[in-house]
Amino acid sequence: MTDTRMTPYAATLLRLTLGGLFLAHAGLKVFVFTPAGTAHFFESVGVPGFVAYLTIAGEVAGGLALIAGLYTRFAALAVIPILLGAIVTVHGHNGFFFNDANGGWEYPAFWIVALIVQAMLGDGAFAAGAVMSGTTRRPAMVAG
Repeated sequence: MTDTRMTPYAATLLRLTLGGLFLAHAGLKVFVFTPAGTAHFFESVGVPGFVAYLTIAGEVAGGLALIAGLYTRFAALAVIPILLGAIVTVHGHNGFFFNDANGGWEYPAFWIVALIVQAMLGDGAFAAGAVMSGTTRRPAMVAG
């Protein structure tokens, strides 16, 4: 049985984690690989270099939207193509397990499932989107 008192907090924890992961991956591309280096890598796997810049922008925008709880359902679904692209172009041919050489598709696939779950759950607690729409309610505190 689902504990509906905890569900808003679970959705929030998932939302914040997913958003943080997208910002971390964007940061890796910007600060470690550099945008130009990321574009070069994209080209090396057959993807036009400009798609790297779109990917970075999508990861930042999606990550921030998820963290803030703005358009959570849309944001969660909107970033799935980034992960599908990673599977198709880089990880898919490396095997299933992410610890396989060059990383398999296990992790991005799990990330996609988590994003689908987030889209199904919605904003959760403390989301800016709910505040902006006037539908915000403070979740009931769990009785100890």
